[in-house]
Amino acid sequence: MGIIEQAARRLEELRRSGIEIPSRVPPALSGPAAQSIPAAVARRLDAARSADATSPAAARHAVEPDMLPAPAPRSREIQIDLKRLASMGYLSRAAARSQIADELRIIKRPLLTNIHGRTGSPVSQANLIMMTSSLPSEGKTFIAINLAISMAMEMDKTVLLVDADVSRPSVLSRLGLDPAPGLLDVLSDDSLQLPDVLLKTNIEGLTLLPAGAPRGRATELLAGDGMIRLVKEMATRYEDRILVFDAPPLLPSPESRVLAQHMGQVIVVVEAERTPQKTVAQALGTIESCPVVMLVLNKASRSEVGYYYGYYRPLEE
Repeated sequence: MGIIEQAARRLEELRRSGIEIPSRVPPALSGPAAQSIPAAVARRLDAARSADATSPAAARHAVEPDMLPAPAPRSREIQIDLKRLASMGYLSRAAARSQIADELRIIKRPLLTNIHGRTGSPVSQANLIMMTSSLPSEGKTFIAINLAISMAMEMDKTVLLVDADVSRPSVLSRLGLDPAPGLLDVLSDDSLQLPDVLLKTNIEGLTLLPAGAPRGRATELLAGDGMIRLVKEMATRYEDRILVFDAPPLLPSPESRVLAQHMGQVIVVVEAERTPQKTVAQALGTIESCPVVMLVLNKASRSEVGYYYGYYRPLEE
């Protein structure tokens, strides 16, 4: 019997003899659970093992409740109304062979190819994908949500959809969900951890990270060291995770240009017959240092499909 197990048994004997022991002390720990106890707690348990049964003070001092490890935070689970989502034109598992599903396959295949490293030049951080546009209302959020759902349908992938449009967040409202703490809250509050604000959905493989409460210095938060650490944590916590960031338009605000510095792949949504070519070129110039930039033509008629950029999104937002 190990020292910790012996200490735990000794504490139980002390309880039975009428000596009050803090209730948060576990009655028995072994295997992986024992290995997870901090060294300081193990030393106190060892001290409790040798404490005199007639010395309540020594036994109480042996283990302080505050020294025990706190339970690991868990993501909150939420329910998305899938029928409502499908009625609004979003992808659903029930429509896996629909037109929208096929169109999303065209968009996601080169992204997945880069993630899997099946190209001549490997893409660093290819699992970090940013969805943006030149101007507002070109359909980026609609495509970001659909792309995240489509990628979550892959057999071996999980997806974290991040609402990074911190000035005009809309992912939760599109999904019929109430506002919730998220990205900006974690960056602003050291007491919050990432799992505290993640929302696990009833769409298998899909988790959400809301934008969080608005902040006056959002650009500085996204450009800070805290964001760099958070992106790294999100990208490496699970090996099979893909992160899709719904980011602000490139030209009206600087947030996307800052965020793009952390991304492996960027998709720029272009609205057919609305966004001038000069505007698109100007937007692309702000992210020219990004390793992979793809264009998706949105709201195009069938006759225009594939004409401009090769990737397309012929649905209204």
